[in-house]
Amino acid sequence: MTAPQTDQMAGPPRHFRAIAVQPKWSAENFVSADAFRSWMRGQLEAARPHLSPDRPNLVVLTELNGLPLVLRGGGWALPLKTFERVALALVFSRAFRVLPVLLRERASPIRTLQLAGSDDNARLYLHTCRDLAREYGVYLCCGSAPMPRYRLVNGQPRREAATLTNQTVLLAPDGTLIGVTDKIHLTPDEEAGGVDLTPGELSEMRVFPTPVGDLGVAISLDAFRPDVIGRLEAGGCTVLLQPDANGAAWTSKEGLPPDPANLRDQPVAWLESCWTATTSGQSIRYGVNPMVVGNLLDLSFDGQSAITGRTADAPEPRSYVMTEPRPGFLALTPWVADGPYEELRTVGRHLAAHSGHPRENAYRVDVLHADLELPASTLAPPPRTPHEAALEIILNGQDGPGRRSSAGLWLLAGLGLFAALCALRRRR
Repeated sequence: MTAPQTDQMAGPPRHFRAIAVQPKWSAENFVSADAFRSWMRGQLEAARPHLSPDRPNLVVLTELNGLPLVLRGGGWALPLKTFERVALALVFSRAFRVLPVLLRERASPIRTLQLAGSDDNARLYLHTCRDLAREYGVYLCCGSAPMPRYRLVNGQPRREAATLTNQTVLLAPDGTLIGVTDKIHLTPDEEAGGVDLTPGELSEMRVFPTPVGDLGVAISLDAFRPDVIGRLEAGGCTVLLQPDANGAAWTSKEGLPPDPANLRDQPVAWLESCWTATTSGQSIRYGVNPMVVGNLLDLSFDGQSAITGRTADAPEPRSYVMTEPRPGFLALTPWVADGPYEELRTVGRHLAAHSGHPRENAYRVDVLHADLELPASTLAPPPRTPHEAALEIILNGQDGPGRRSSAGLWLLAGLGLFAALCALRRRR
């Protein structure tokens, strides 16, 4: 991908503020639309004291902050305590909506459960983020959420069958759409054995020029992958956005594809993402990596949010816990403790879901900010994809409000068949 250039003369340098929000979530934040809106608003409220009054603000939220919307209306199932049990209970309780999608689209039960409510949840997610971008007057990286791919049919959004990507949406301060990026490299928990998402296409990854940088999104694992970083570099990315949800104890060992046997401390592994991209990259000057924390039923999430830059921009030595201090961190959230590595591993286990320890779920929340400067952009905005054109209709509230769900059509068809069988029986 070669970065498209504008024909305009370069303007003045861009001065802006980047803000990374590290929130703590819980299942209760997602059992209703009001609970979700309140949780998302709380993050923007936490960012409010850090907003600059005299320059544009870029607020970056965390990965998969829309995934638990599958729990909406299912608060009754939370006492089952594990995500797998709750999901299974929801599949059965929503069978009248799930079964038609399952039969028609031949997706797995867990993907079908998400798809069956995806239109309503996508609208809730998008409208909530749109309203927050407008109210707080910020450029908003909404984080990411499992969402369908849409296209316009007769001017109305229709979702692509059986497709559900881990998707980041970027919004301008007036709530309009800047662009969308799908996650390319999925973790095992996102693949068929987990929540069963659809991987994005590397060829569709683009860079979006804005007053707050030429934005490229590499969701979590994508920021570790040379093919993704190389494509964003080739596209002229200057600010790398890395929304993250690390589903493991921060001080544990990890091993991920392509070499799952190569176990490393998580903080050591994280140095290969935003920090490496900004300290050794070409066009990428800054990186913003917010990380969600907290126990979501039996799932635990932890990490240290960071804003990174070139070593000349951030000469003060500091780094993640369990790593040696180094330049390149403009802002960094401290972890909940410091000390000998084995003690920190123990603390990580104590924080985890269902540990029973007094420190269980005592993760650190935080908001980071850094004032950044870039020359004027020479990039042209990329053309809209069909999916983005459809999302614009949803964001503008122009999608038809009275459209009957496919589940409802199946229910009517079933009632019609039942009535026909009854009539046939009477004739006999």
